[in-house]
Amino acid sequence: MMLSTLILLPLLGAALIGFYPYPISGKVSRGTALAVSVMIFLWSIFLAIQFHPDEVGIQFAESIPWIEALGLNYNLGIDGLSLPLLLLNGLLTAIAIYSSDESLQRPRFYYSLILLLNAGVIGAFLAQDLLLFFLFYELELIPLYLLIAIWGGAKRGYAATKFLIYTAVSGILILASFLGMVWLSDSPSFGLATINAHNLPLATQLLLLVGILIGFGIKIPLVPFHTWLPDAHVEASTPISVLLAGVLLKLGTYGLLRFGMNLLPQAWEYIAPTLATWAVISVLFGASCAIAQTDMKKMVAYSSIGHMGYILLAAAAATPLSVLGAVMQMISHGLISAMMFLLVGVVYKKAGSRDLDVIRGLLNPERGMPVIGTLIVLGVMASAGIPGMVGFISEFIIFRGSFEVFPVQTLLSMLGTGLTAVYFLILLNRAFFGRLSAQVTNLPRVYWSDRIPAFILAVLIVIFGIQPSWLVHWSQATITAMVNTPSLVANAPVDKAGKT
Repeated sequence: MMLSTLILLPLLGAALIGFYPYPISGKVSRGTALAVSVMIFLWSIFLAIQFHPDEVGIQFAESIPWIEALGLNYNLGIDGLSLPLLLLNGLLTAIAIYSSDESLQRPRFYYSLILLLNAGVIGAFLAQDLLLFFLFYELELIPLYLLIAIWGGAKRGYAATKFLIYTAVSGILILASFLGMVWLSDSPSFGLATINAHNLPLATQLLLLVGILIGFGIKIPLVPFHTWLPDAHVEASTPISVLLAGVLLKLGTYGLLRFGMNLLPQAWEYIAPTLATWAVISVLFGASCAIAQTDMKKMVAYSSIGHMGYILLAAAAATPLSVLGAVMQMISHGLISAMMFLLVGVVYKKAGSRDLDVIRGLLNPERGMPVIGTLIVLGVMASAGIPGMVGFISEFIIFRGSFEVFPVQTLLSMLGTGLTAVYFLILLNRAFFGRLSAQVTNLPRVYWSDRIPAFILAVLIVIFGIQPSWLVHWSQATITAMVNTPSLVANAPVDKAGKT
Protein backbone atom coordinates (compact mmCIF):
# COMPACT_ATOMS: atom_id res chain seq x y z
CA MET A 1 0.00 0.00 0.00
CA MET A 2 2.97 2.32 -0.44
CA LEU A 3 1.41 4.08 -3.43
CA SER A 4 -2.10 4.13 -1.98
CA THR A 5 -0.66 5.86 1.08
CA LEU A 6 0.56 8.64 -1.20
CA ILE A 7 -3.03 9.19 -2.38
CA LEU A 8 -4.65 8.76 1.02
CA LEU A 9 -2.46 11.33 2.78
CA PRO A 10 -3.86 14.39 0.92
CA LEU A 11 -7.40 12.97 1.01
CA LEU A 12 -7.25 12.51 4.77
CA GLY A 13 -5.65 15.92 5.18
CA ALA A 14 -8.41 17.55 3.13
CA ALA A 15 -11.08 15.74 5.15
CA LEU A 16 -9.46 16.71 8.45
CA ILE A 17 -9.24 20.40 7.56
CA GLY A 18 -12.59 20.61 5.82
CA PHE A 19 -14.79 18.55 8.15
CA TYR A 20 -13.25 19.07 11.57
CA PRO A 21 -16.31 19.78 13.73
CA TYR A 22 -14.85 22.74 15.61
CA PRO A 23 -13.67 26.15 14.34
CA ILE A 24 -10.10 26.27 13.00
CA SER A 25 -8.14 29.46 12.42
CA GLY A 26 -6.52 30.20 9.11
CA LYS A 27 -3.09 29.77 10.67
CA VAL A 28 -3.91 26.29 11.94
CA SER A 29 -5.46 25.30 8.60
CA ARG A 30 -2.37 26.48 6.76
CA GLY A 31 -0.03 24.73 9.19
CA THR A 32 -1.96 21.47 8.94
CA ALA A 33 -2.04 21.58 5.13
CA LEU A 34 1.68 22.40 5.03
CA ALA A 35 2.48 19.50 7.36
CA VAL A 36 0.47 17.11 5.19
CA SER A 37 2.13 18.35 1.99
CA VAL A 38 5.58 17.93 3.54
CA MET A 39 4.65 14.38 4.54
CA ILE A 40 3.58 13.69 0.95
CA PHE A 41 6.86 15.05 -0.38
CA LEU A 42 8.92 13.06 2.13
CA TRP A 43 6.97 9.90 1.27
CA SER A 44 7.70 10.55 -2.41
CA ILE A 45 11.40 10.84 -1.58
CA PHE A 46 11.19 7.57 0.35
CA LEU A 47 9.69 5.89 -2.73
CA ALA A 48 12.47 7.37 -4.86
CA ILE A 49 15.10 5.93 -2.51
CA GLN A 50 13.47 2.49 -2.74
CA PHE A 51 13.06 2.78 -6.53
CA HIS A 52 15.42 0.76 -8.75
CA PRO A 53 16.15 2.99 -11.77
CA ASP A 54 17.82 0.19 -13.77
CA GLU A 55 14.69 -1.96 -13.70
CA VAL A 56 12.36 -1.36 -16.61
CA GLY A 57 8.99 -2.58 -15.36
CA ILE A 58 6.39 -1.09 -13.05
CA GLN A 59 7.49 -1.01 -9.42
CA PHE A 60 5.50 -0.96 -6.14
CA ALA A 61 2.56 -2.34 -8.12
CA GLU A 62 -0.85 -2.56 -6.41
CA SER A 63 -3.85 -4.27 -7.96
CA ILE A 64 -7.30 -4.68 -6.41
CA PRO A 65 -10.41 -5.81 -8.33
CA TRP A 66 -12.94 -3.01 -8.38
CA ILE A 67 -15.79 -3.19 -10.92
CA GLU A 68 -15.09 -6.43 -12.75
CA ALA A 69 -18.13 -6.10 -15.01
CA LEU A 70 -16.56 -2.98 -16.54
CA GLY A 71 -13.04 -4.36 -16.52
CA LEU A 72 -12.06 -1.59 -14.07
CA ASN A 73 -9.42 -2.41 -11.48
CA TYR A 74 -7.54 -0.37 -8.93
CA ASN A 75 -4.10 -0.72 -10.54
CA LEU A 76 -1.28 1.52 -9.35
CA GLY A 77 2.39 1.50 -10.24
CA ILE A 78 5.38 3.71 -10.74
CA ASP A 79 8.21 3.83 -13.27
CA GLY A 80 10.87 6.22 -14.49
CA LEU A 81 8.33 8.33 -16.36
CA SER A 82 6.06 9.04 -13.41
CA LEU A 83 8.53 9.15 -10.51
CA PRO A 84 10.16 12.53 -11.34
CA LEU A 85 6.71 14.07 -11.82
CA LEU A 86 5.57 12.76 -8.43
CA LEU A 87 8.56 14.39 -6.75
CA LEU A 88 7.88 17.65 -8.60
CA ASN A 89 4.24 17.57 -7.56
CA GLY A 90 5.11 17.01 -3.92
CA LEU A 91 7.64 19.85 -3.86
CA LEU A 92 5.47 22.43 -5.64
CA THR A 93 2.38 21.60 -3.58
CA ALA A 94 4.31 22.29 -0.37
CA ILE A 95 5.68 25.52 -1.86
CA ALA A 96 2.22 26.62 -3.01
CA ILE A 97 0.74 26.09 0.44
CA TYR A 98 3.67 27.87 2.11
CA SER A 99 3.30 30.81 -0.30
CA SER A 100 -0.44 31.21 0.26
CA ASP A 101 -1.65 34.41 1.89
CA GLU A 102 -2.17 33.90 5.61
CA SER A 103 -5.12 36.30 5.60
CA LEU A 104 -7.11 34.74 2.75
CA GLN A 105 -10.83 34.17 3.15
CA ARG A 106 -12.32 30.70 3.79
CA PRO A 107 -8.92 29.09 4.52
CA ARG A 108 -10.33 25.67 5.45
CA PHE A 109 -12.03 25.31 2.08
CA TYR A 110 -8.98 26.67 0.25
CA TYR A 111 -6.44 24.26 1.75
CA SER A 112 -8.83 21.31 1.47
CA LEU A 113 -9.15 21.99 -2.26
CA ILE A 114 -5.39 22.18 -2.74
CA LEU A 115 -4.91 18.82 -1.02
CA LEU A 116 -7.76 17.30 -3.04
CA LEU A 117 -6.12 18.65 -6.19
CA ASN A 118 -2.85 17.08 -5.08
CA ALA A 119 -4.53 13.70 -4.59
CA GLY A 120 -5.97 13.81 -8.10
CA VAL A 121 -2.60 14.57 -9.67
CA ILE A 122 -0.84 11.84 -7.69
CA GLY A 123 -3.49 9.30 -8.67
CA ALA A 124 -3.21 10.22 -12.35
CA PHE A 125 0.55 9.72 -12.34
CA LEU A 126 0.24 6.37 -10.52
CA ALA A 127 -2.75 4.90 -12.39
CA GLN A 128 -2.02 1.82 -14.51
CA ASP A 129 -5.61 1.56 -15.72
CA LEU A 130 -7.16 3.80 -18.37
CA LEU A 131 -10.44 4.40 -16.54
CA LEU A 132 -8.67 4.90 -13.22
CA PHE A 133 -6.43 7.52 -14.84
CA PHE A 134 -9.49 9.25 -16.25
CA LEU A 135 -11.18 9.35 -12.84
CA PHE A 136 -8.15 10.97 -11.23
CA TYR A 137 -7.71 13.26 -14.25
CA GLU A 138 -11.24 14.53 -13.75
CA LEU A 139 -10.87 14.72 -9.97
CA GLU A 140 -8.51 17.70 -10.24
CA LEU A 141 -10.92 19.64 -12.46
CA ILE A 142 -13.42 20.90 -9.86
CA PRO A 143 -10.87 21.88 -7.16
CA LEU A 144 -8.88 23.96 -9.63
CA TYR A 145 -12.04 25.56 -10.99
CA LEU A 146 -13.08 26.59 -7.47
CA LEU A 147 -9.59 27.78 -6.55
CA ILE A 148 -9.67 30.18 -9.50
CA ALA A 149 -13.34 31.15 -9.23
CA ILE A 150 -13.27 31.97 -5.51
CA TRP A 151 -9.76 33.27 -4.82
CA GLY A 152 -8.89 34.68 -8.23
CA GLY A 153 -8.76 38.21 -9.61
CA ALA A 154 -11.42 40.56 -10.95
CA LYS A 155 -12.34 38.36 -13.94
CA ARG A 156 -12.02 35.09 -12.07
CA GLY A 157 -15.51 33.89 -13.01
CA TYR A 158 -14.82 34.20 -16.72
CA ALA A 159 -11.37 32.59 -16.48
CA ALA A 160 -12.60 29.71 -14.30
CA THR A 161 -15.59 28.97 -16.55
CA LYS A 162 -13.39 29.03 -19.63
CA PHE A 163 -10.97 26.62 -17.98
CA LEU A 164 -13.87 24.35 -16.97
CA ILE A 165 -15.32 24.20 -20.48
CA TYR A 166 -12.00 23.52 -22.17
CA THR A 167 -11.00 20.85 -19.66
CA ALA A 168 -14.42 19.19 -19.83
CA VAL A 169 -14.06 18.86 -23.61
CA SER A 170 -10.56 17.47 -23.02
CA GLY A 171 -11.95 14.82 -20.70
CA ILE A 172 -14.71 13.80 -23.12
CA LEU A 173 -12.24 13.26 -25.95
CA ILE A 174 -9.83 11.32 -23.77
CA LEU A 175 -12.58 9.08 -22.39
CA ALA A 176 -13.92 8.36 -25.88
CA SER A 177 -10.45 7.39 -27.09
CA PHE A 178 -9.84 5.17 -24.05
CA LEU A 179 -13.15 3.39 -24.52
CA GLY A 180 -12.40 2.94 -28.22
CA MET A 181 -8.99 1.41 -27.47
CA VAL A 182 -10.49 -1.24 -25.22
CA TRP A 183 -13.70 -2.05 -27.06
CA LEU A 184 -12.30 -2.05 -30.59
CA SER A 185 -9.24 -4.11 -29.67
CA ASP A 186 -11.21 -6.60 -27.55
CA SER A 187 -8.86 -6.01 -24.64
CA PRO A 188 -9.92 -7.94 -21.52
CA SER A 189 -9.77 -4.89 -19.25
CA PHE A 190 -8.72 -1.25 -19.05
CA GLY A 191 -5.34 -2.15 -17.54
CA LEU A 192 -2.39 -0.72 -19.46
CA ALA A 193 -0.71 -4.11 -19.57
CA THR A 194 -3.70 -5.67 -21.36
CA ILE A 195 -4.38 -3.02 -24.04
CA ASN A 196 -3.98 -4.39 -27.57
CA ALA A 197 -4.65 -1.18 -29.47
CA HIS A 198 -1.40 -1.47 -31.44
CA ASN A 199 -2.96 -4.39 -33.33
CA LEU A 200 -5.81 -2.25 -34.67
CA PRO A 201 -5.85 -1.08 -38.31
CA LEU A 202 -3.91 2.11 -38.91
CA ALA A 203 -7.03 4.13 -39.77
CA THR A 204 -8.63 3.16 -36.44
CA GLN A 205 -5.45 3.96 -34.55
CA LEU A 206 -5.33 7.38 -36.18
CA LEU A 207 -8.91 8.13 -35.19
CA LEU A 208 -8.21 7.20 -31.58
CA LEU A 209 -4.93 9.11 -31.57
CA VAL A 210 -6.61 12.30 -32.80
CA GLY A 211 -8.91 12.22 -29.77
CA ILE A 212 -5.93 11.74 -27.46
CA LEU A 213 -3.91 14.49 -29.15
CA ILE A 214 -6.69 17.07 -28.96
CA GLY A 215 -7.71 16.01 -25.45
CA PHE A 216 -4.22 16.25 -23.99
CA GLY A 217 -3.34 19.11 -26.35
CA ILE A 218 -5.98 21.21 -24.57
CA LYS A 219 -4.41 20.37 -21.22
CA ILE A 220 -0.80 21.10 -22.24
CA PRO A 221 -1.95 23.48 -23.94
CA LEU A 222 -0.96 23.54 -27.59
CA VAL A 223 -2.00 26.09 -30.20
CA PRO A 224 -4.90 26.62 -31.02
CA PHE A 225 -6.30 25.16 -27.78
CA HIS A 226 -4.27 27.50 -25.59
CA THR A 227 -6.57 30.45 -25.03
CA TRP A 228 -7.80 29.33 -21.60
CA LEU A 229 -4.27 29.34 -20.13
CA PRO A 230 -3.33 33.07 -20.11
CA ASP A 231 -6.71 34.02 -18.65
CA ALA A 232 -6.46 31.33 -15.97
CA HIS A 233 -2.94 32.37 -14.99
CA VAL A 234 -3.69 36.08 -14.86
CA GLU A 235 -6.77 35.64 -12.68
CA ALA A 236 -5.45 32.83 -10.47
CA SER A 237 -3.58 33.64 -7.27
CA THR A 238 0.18 33.09 -7.26
CA PRO A 239 0.16 29.67 -5.51
CA ILE A 240 -2.44 28.34 -7.93
CA SER A 241 -0.41 29.60 -10.91
CA VAL A 242 2.56 27.72 -9.47
CA LEU A 243 0.56 24.48 -9.39
CA LEU A 244 -1.06 25.10 -12.77
CA ALA A 245 2.17 25.75 -14.66
CA GLY A 246 4.46 23.54 -12.61
CA VAL A 247 2.35 20.39 -12.31
CA LEU A 248 -1.07 20.37 -13.95
CA LEU A 249 0.14 21.11 -17.48
CA LYS A 250 2.38 18.05 -17.17
CA LEU A 251 -0.69 15.83 -17.04
CA GLY A 252 -1.09 16.63 -20.74
CA THR A 253 2.49 15.86 -21.77
CA TYR A 254 2.52 12.76 -19.55
CA GLY A 255 -0.68 11.58 -21.23
CA LEU A 256 0.76 12.01 -24.70
CA LEU A 257 3.79 9.88 -23.86
CA ARG A 258 1.99 7.24 -21.81
CA PHE A 259 -1.19 6.77 -23.84
CA GLY A 260 -0.40 8.19 -27.27
CA MET A 261 3.16 7.28 -28.15
CA ASN A 262 3.21 4.09 -26.09
CA LEU A 263 -0.19 2.54 -26.90
CA LEU A 264 -0.68 3.64 -30.54
CA PRO A 265 2.84 3.38 -31.97
CA GLN A 266 2.02 2.86 -35.64
CA ALA A 267 -0.36 5.82 -35.77
CA TRP A 268 2.15 7.89 -33.81
CA GLU A 269 4.89 7.16 -36.35
CA TYR A 270 2.57 7.94 -39.23
CA ILE A 271 1.48 11.31 -37.84
CA ALA A 272 4.86 12.24 -36.34
CA PRO A 273 5.84 14.80 -39.04
CA THR A 274 2.56 16.62 -38.46
CA LEU A 275 3.20 16.60 -34.73
CA ALA A 276 6.67 18.05 -35.21
CA THR A 277 5.24 20.86 -37.33
CA TRP A 278 2.55 21.45 -34.72
CA ALA A 279 5.30 21.73 -32.13
CA VAL A 280 7.08 24.41 -34.17
CA ILE A 281 3.86 26.41 -34.45
CA SER A 282 3.28 26.26 -30.69
CA VAL A 283 6.87 27.23 -29.89
CA LEU A 284 6.98 30.23 -32.21
CA PHE A 285 3.42 31.37 -31.52
CA GLY A 286 3.88 31.23 -27.75
CA ALA A 287 7.14 33.14 -27.93
CA SER A 288 5.73 35.76 -30.30
CA CYS A 289 2.71 36.37 -28.08
CA ALA A 290 4.95 36.67 -25.01
CA ILE A 291 6.94 39.44 -26.71
CA ALA A 292 3.77 41.47 -27.19
CA GLN A 293 2.67 41.35 -23.53
CA THR A 294 2.95 44.15 -20.99
CA ASP A 295 1.59 42.10 -18.06
CA MET A 296 4.49 40.21 -16.47
CA LYS A 297 2.30 37.28 -15.46
CA LYS A 298 0.74 36.92 -18.89
CA MET A 299 4.22 37.01 -20.44
CA VAL A 300 5.31 34.08 -18.26
CA ALA A 301 2.05 32.28 -19.11
CA TYR A 302 2.65 32.55 -22.86
CA SER A 303 6.22 31.36 -22.36
CA SER A 304 4.77 28.09 -21.02
CA ILE A 305 2.98 27.50 -24.31
CA GLY A 306 6.25 27.78 -26.17
CA HIS A 307 8.19 25.54 -23.82
CA MET A 308 5.51 22.86 -23.90
CA GLY A 309 5.99 22.77 -27.67
CA TYR A 310 9.51 21.42 -27.16
CA ILE A 311 8.06 18.38 -25.43
CA LEU A 312 5.75 17.68 -28.38
CA LEU A 313 8.73 17.91 -30.77
CA ALA A 314 10.67 15.41 -28.66
CA ALA A 315 7.71 13.04 -28.49
CA ALA A 316 7.21 13.26 -32.26
CA ALA A 317 10.83 12.28 -32.89
CA ALA A 318 10.38 9.33 -30.48
CA THR A 319 14.07 8.57 -30.05
CA PRO A 320 15.37 7.48 -26.64
CA LEU A 321 17.36 10.70 -26.32
CA SER A 322 14.55 13.03 -27.36
CA VAL A 323 11.95 11.42 -25.07
CA LEU A 324 14.42 11.51 -22.19
CA GLY A 325 14.82 15.22 -22.94
CA ALA A 326 11.02 15.57 -22.87
CA VAL A 327 10.90 14.17 -19.33
CA MET A 328 13.71 16.51 -18.29
CA GLN A 329 11.88 19.45 -19.90
CA MET A 330 8.78 18.67 -17.83
CA ILE A 331 10.83 18.91 -14.64
CA SER A 332 12.84 21.88 -15.90
CA HIS A 333 9.78 23.86 -16.92
CA GLY A 334 8.04 22.98 -13.67
CA LEU A 335 10.89 24.39 -11.58
CA ILE A 336 11.53 27.48 -13.72
CA SER A 337 7.91 28.49 -14.31
CA ALA A 338 7.06 27.99 -10.64
CA MET A 339 9.95 30.25 -9.62
CA MET A 340 8.99 32.92 -12.16
CA PHE A 341 5.35 32.98 -11.04
CA LEU A 342 6.43 33.19 -7.39
CA LEU A 343 8.71 36.15 -8.11
CA VAL A 344 6.14 37.94 -10.26
CA GLY A 345 3.69 37.41 -7.42
CA VAL A 346 6.07 39.09 -4.97
CA VAL A 347 6.47 42.04 -7.35
CA TYR A 348 2.71 42.40 -7.65
CA LYS A 349 2.20 42.09 -3.90
CA LYS A 350 4.79 44.75 -3.07
CA ALA A 351 4.55 47.10 -6.07
CA GLY A 352 0.80 46.76 -6.66
CA SER A 353 1.22 46.27 -10.40
CA ARG A 354 2.55 43.82 -12.99
CA ASP A 355 2.30 46.32 -15.87
CA LEU A 356 5.63 46.91 -17.61
CA ASP A 357 4.42 50.38 -18.57
CA VAL A 358 4.07 51.28 -14.88
CA ILE A 359 6.92 49.67 -12.99
CA ARG A 360 10.64 50.06 -13.63
CA GLY A 361 13.89 50.33 -11.73
CA LEU A 362 13.02 47.53 -9.29
CA LEU A 363 16.68 46.43 -9.20
CA ASN A 364 17.48 49.61 -7.28
CA PRO A 365 19.67 48.41 -4.38
CA GLU A 366 18.26 50.87 -1.83
CA ARG A 367 14.56 51.33 -2.55
CA GLY A 368 13.81 48.50 -4.98
CA MET A 369 13.84 44.69 -4.86
CA PRO A 370 17.45 43.75 -5.64
CA VAL A 371 17.23 40.16 -4.38
CA ILE A 372 13.97 39.48 -6.20
CA GLY A 373 15.43 41.06 -9.33
CA THR A 374 18.53 38.89 -9.08
CA LEU A 375 16.43 35.74 -8.78
CA ILE A 376 14.37 36.78 -11.81
CA VAL A 377 17.62 37.27 -13.75
CA LEU A 378 18.54 33.68 -12.84
CA GLY A 379 15.10 32.47 -13.90
CA VAL A 380 15.39 34.30 -17.21
CA MET A 381 18.79 32.73 -17.84
CA ALA A 382 17.42 29.26 -17.08
CA SER A 383 14.36 29.74 -19.28
CA ALA A 384 16.49 31.05 -22.16
CA GLY A 385 18.72 27.98 -22.02
CA ILE A 386 21.93 29.46 -20.63
CA PRO A 387 24.51 26.69 -19.90
CA GLY A 388 24.77 25.77 -16.25
CA MET A 389 21.00 25.85 -15.78
CA VAL A 390 18.60 22.94 -16.03
CA GLY A 391 16.75 24.64 -18.89
CA PHE A 392 19.83 24.37 -21.10
CA ILE A 393 20.46 20.68 -20.66
CA SER A 394 16.82 19.65 -21.13
CA GLU A 395 16.44 21.67 -24.34
CA PHE A 396 19.83 20.53 -25.63
CA ILE A 397 18.91 16.86 -25.19
CA ILE A 398 15.59 17.45 -26.96
CA PHE A 399 17.23 19.18 -29.90
CA ARG A 400 20.02 16.60 -30.11
CA GLY A 401 17.59 13.70 -30.02
CA SER A 402 15.10 15.26 -32.46
CA PHE A 403 17.50 16.61 -35.06
CA GLU A 404 18.27 13.23 -36.62
CA VAL A 405 14.55 12.65 -37.30
CA PHE A 406 13.22 16.17 -37.95
CA PRO A 407 16.14 18.50 -38.72
CA VAL A 408 14.07 21.35 -40.18
CA GLN A 409 11.50 21.40 -37.40
CA THR A 410 14.25 21.18 -34.79
CA LEU A 411 16.11 24.16 -36.23
CA LEU A 412 12.89 26.19 -36.34
CA SER A 413 12.10 25.24 -32.75
CA MET A 414 15.55 26.39 -31.71
CA LEU A 415 14.49 29.89 -32.75
CA GLY A 416 12.13 29.76 -29.81
CA THR A 417 15.11 29.73 -27.46
CA GLY A 418 16.33 32.98 -28.97
CA LEU A 419 12.86 34.51 -28.75
CA THR A 420 12.66 33.45 -25.10
CA ALA A 421 15.74 35.55 -24.41
CA VAL A 422 14.13 38.46 -26.26
CA TYR A 423 10.87 38.66 -24.33
CA PHE A 424 12.41 38.00 -20.94
CA LEU A 425 15.11 40.60 -21.58
CA ILE A 426 12.29 43.03 -22.40
CA LEU A 427 10.78 42.17 -19.02
CA LEU A 428 14.09 42.73 -17.23
CA ASN A 429 14.94 45.93 -19.04
CA ARG A 430 11.56 47.57 -18.51
CA ALA A 431 10.75 46.39 -14.98
CA PHE A 432 14.10 46.19 -13.22
CA PHE A 433 16.55 48.55 -14.87
CA GLY A 434 16.50 52.34 -15.12
CA ARG A 435 15.28 54.84 -12.55
CA LEU A 436 12.66 53.69 -10.06
CA SER A 437 9.28 54.82 -11.37
CA ALA A 438 7.27 57.37 -9.38
CA GLN A 439 4.30 54.99 -9.06
CA VAL A 440 6.28 52.47 -6.99
CA THR A 441 8.63 54.60 -4.92
CA ASN A 442 7.38 53.49 -1.48
CA LEU A 443 7.80 49.74 -1.73
CA PRO A 444 7.08 47.59 1.34
CA ARG A 445 9.92 45.49 2.67
CA VAL A 446 10.42 42.06 1.10
CA TYR A 447 10.90 39.52 3.89
CA TRP A 448 12.85 36.29 3.73
CA SER A 449 9.59 34.38 4.00
CA ASP A 450 8.76 35.76 0.54
CA ARG A 451 12.14 34.73 -0.87
CA ILE A 452 12.66 31.23 0.56
CA PRO A 453 10.44 29.31 -1.94
CA ALA A 454 12.14 30.97 -4.92
CA PHE A 455 15.57 30.32 -3.38
CA ILE A 456 14.79 26.61 -3.05
CA LEU A 457 13.77 26.40 -6.71
CA ALA A 458 16.79 28.46 -7.80
CA VAL A 459 19.14 26.06 -6.03
CA LEU A 460 17.51 23.05 -7.72
CA ILE A 461 17.67 24.77 -11.12
CA VAL A 462 21.42 25.28 -10.74
CA ILE A 463 22.14 21.86 -9.20
CA PHE A 464 20.32 19.93 -11.93
CA GLY A 465 21.90 22.19 -14.55
CA ILE A 466 25.41 21.38 -13.33
CA GLN A 467 24.73 17.72 -12.56
CA PRO A 468 21.85 16.58 -14.81
CA SER A 469 22.70 12.91 -14.32
CA TRP A 470 21.02 13.12 -10.90
CA LEU A 471 17.79 13.74 -12.79
CA VAL A 472 18.40 11.58 -15.85
CA HIS A 473 19.16 8.30 -14.12
CA TRP A 474 15.61 7.91 -12.77
CA SER A 475 14.11 7.78 -16.26
CA GLN A 476 16.75 6.56 -18.69
CA ALA A 477 16.07 2.82 -18.52
CA THR A 478 12.28 3.26 -18.62
CA ILE A 479 12.35 5.66 -21.56
CA THR A 480 14.79 3.53 -23.56
CA ALA A 481 12.59 0.48 -23.09
CA MET A 482 9.43 2.43 -23.91
CA VAL A 483 10.82 3.73 -27.19
CA ASN A 484 12.56 0.51 -28.24
CA THR A 485 9.62 -1.85 -27.72
CA PRO A 486 8.88 -4.02 -30.75
CA SER A 487 5.63 -2.17 -31.39
CA LEU A 488 7.39 1.18 -31.69
CA VAL A 489 10.24 1.29 -34.22
CA ALA A 490 11.45 4.86 -34.06
CA ASN A 491 13.21 5.05 -37.40
CA ALA A 492 10.91 2.88 -39.50
CA PRO A 493 8.28 4.89 -41.40
CA VAL A 494 4.77 3.48 -41.49
CA ASP A 495 2.93 3.37 -44.82
CA LYS A 496 -0.77 3.87 -45.28
CA ALA A 497 -1.40 0.13 -45.07
CA GLY A 498 -0.06 0.09 -41.54
CA LYS A 499 3.10 -1.88 -42.41
CA THR A 500 6.60 -0.97 -41.19
